[in-house]
Amino acid sequence: MNITVEQVLSIYPLSEGKLVAGQSGASRLVKSVKVMDTPHIADWIKEGEMVFTTAYLMKDVPQDAIPLLRKLNQRRSAGLGIKIGRFWDEVPEPILEEANRLDFPLIKLPYECSFSDNLNGLFHVEMQYHTQILHTVLDKQKRLMQFALRPDRINHFFQKLLSILGYPIAVVGSRGQLVFNATSFGASQLLHGWPWEKEAQWAFVDESRCFRAPLMEHEECTGYMVIFPENPVPVKVEEELFLQTAEIISYHMGVIFNEYRNHAAQNDLGVLLSRYLRGSGTIEALTEEAARRGIPLFQGAYRGLLALVSPEAGCGEKERLLRNIREELQYHPELKEMAVIHFYIQEGLFSIFLVDAPGTDGKLTDLLHTCLRGVLQEDSGAPLRICISNKKNRPGQLRDAYKECVETSRLADRLGIREAVVQFGSVELAYLFQDVPKEHMQTYVNEVLEMLLKKDPEYSQEMLRTLETFIENDGQVNETAKQLLIHRNTAAYRLEKIGELLEVDYKKINDLLRLKLAFTFRQMLKPM
Repeated sequence: MNITVEQVLSIYPLSEGKLVAGQSGASRLVKSVKVMDTPHIADWIKEGEMVFTTAYLMKDVPQDAIPLLRKLNQRRSAGLGIKIGRFWDEVPEPILEEANRLDFPLIKLPYECSFSDNLNGLFHVEMQYHTQILHTVLDKQKRLMQFALRPDRINHFFQKLLSILGYPIAVVGSRGQLVFNATSFGASQLLHGWPWEKEAQWAFVDESRCFRAPLMEHEECTGYMVIFPENPVPVKVEEELFLQTAEIISYHMGVIFNEYRNHAAQNDLGVLLSRYLRGSGTIEALTEEAARRGIPLFQGAYRGLLALVSPEAGCGEKERLLRNIREELQYHPELKEMAVIHFYIQEGLFSIFLVDAPGTDGKLTDLLHTCLRGVLQEDSGAPLRICISNKKNRPGQLRDAYKECVETSRLADRLGIREAVVQFGSVELAYLFQDVPKEHMQTYVNEVLEMLLKKDPEYSQEMLRTLETFIENDGQVNETAKQLLIHRNTAAYRLEKIGELLEVDYKKINDLLRLKLAFTFRQMLKPM
């Protein structure tokens, strides 16, 4: 029980009583209640206990109540309730005067209500109080566990914890520096008595009670959490909640600060990388600096990945999209095991993926499409595009990987490719033949597709679309039919007729290459 004397007097049937003296002590906390009608019980009273009596022991000598009041006050009792009508009709005046002098609450209890009635009323309120605390703590624990499973950025992390706990908190680093402070106290007040013992305990900051828990990581104290609950009296179930919070802070502070340090290191490396990509630095300098910072850049074959945001997006939107991409690449269950290193450069986010890492196995484009679906917005003009280079085997080819990513973005725009994830291989022919004069391109298209272009325009367009889809899907009839929303037999029949008309054999690489080049030229000839 942890309610004030004033609150006790609002609970029926104690509400029928009256505080007749010691009104200034009405804010004393009542932790428990004892009934006293035996000698020397005052010797056993503890802090916060309220005493009920019929005044039987002092009915004949009221002056005996005065040393009793003094002893109860000395032992920090919460107050004394005297049942009127049994032995006393009124509380004697000298006793009232002494209670007022001590600011010791003296309550006149009505005769009609038994002690058991008074106790039952208090116990009922106490049960409701603890039930409410239990439900509140369980709800906070649930939200805390949900939050613990989702890492957050450092500037949001503590604010989220604050909203879950609902109490002011402060986080102190191992050297006594304030990492976060949402309390009304300054550093000098919070750090009173520093350094602290490495154990969880209740303490006081000025006159406010707080719970202080060490943040432990591998038996090393990395700081402390200080929390100020609304209830000034310790509640065991809340202590468990606070200890869980301290464990979560300990873990995530390590993760967040490690990420922050890596992020800062990669930002520094990003400067060296940008110089290298523009030809004013060396790959050796970049590799050595990365190794010095504990970041292994090249551990085998790799691909470059460049995430770009449309110039139409503002600076804030660009930063948000690139941050979301980086977090998905780092935390997505299907991607987090892949060896990847990220660099923020002027153009966007440049990443190095190890080709032989688990999960790549030649399907990086499809994997990124699947895992980044929530971030990419292909149906809205592709404000964000991810470009992937061909496989590279040597560190010195990193500049080539970057250039391929840049060219992939440029040629994807020229060819009208709307996909958000584009690999250099899909635009490689356009890259190789981009300097071919347009008239030569048109001549080649006419030569390869002439017999089909001569047909009725509606028939010709339908067959050209079928053939182009077939070529884009590497000669897979099933995938062609799926994308065109037609039956497989229909797609096979059309392709057979097209083959006869153009005199091509789909089993011959040369014929497929000629068709691929013809459709590439058709795309490059379209007005931008």
